[in-house]
Amino acid sequence: MRQQGFSTVAAIFLVVVLAALGAFMVSLSTTQHAAVTLDLQGVRALAAARSGVEWAAYQAAKNTAGYGCTSGSHTDTLNFTGDLADFTTTITCTSTAYDEAGNTVRVYDILSTATAGTPGTLYFVKREVSAQVAVCTAAGGGAC
Repeated sequence: MRQQGFSTVAAIFLVVVLAALGAFMVSLSTTQHAAVTLDLQGVRALAAARSGVEWAAYQAAKNTAGYGCTSGSHTDTLNFTGDLADFTTTITCTSTAYDEAGNTVRVYDILSTATAGTPGTLYFVKREVSAQVAVCTAAGGGAC
């Protein structure tokens, strides 16, 4: 008795297994690519949020005329160019003044939020950074 068709069944089985393995590898590669992209966007968002804190701290430290955080609460928006062009950074600053031995110490609470993308979509990213900055002004107007 001759056995016919066994090699055909084995070949079809092998093709199906290899196709499934190939589909799994493509799926895994796509997932890895999306994860790397989101990780990079997260790092960029953190850089944009930190830039917002640094900008607000600089404005507070030099007591920029027109910087609204010198009395109460204030919100600013920064738009970037280059690698951070996709990000919008919103800075919320609240300040409180204290009297210490005749000197005025103003404490700034700064919250910087950087976002890119649309909330609820795959590539939405958001990072927040906060800081407190204290600026002392002597009774004569100079630094303490």
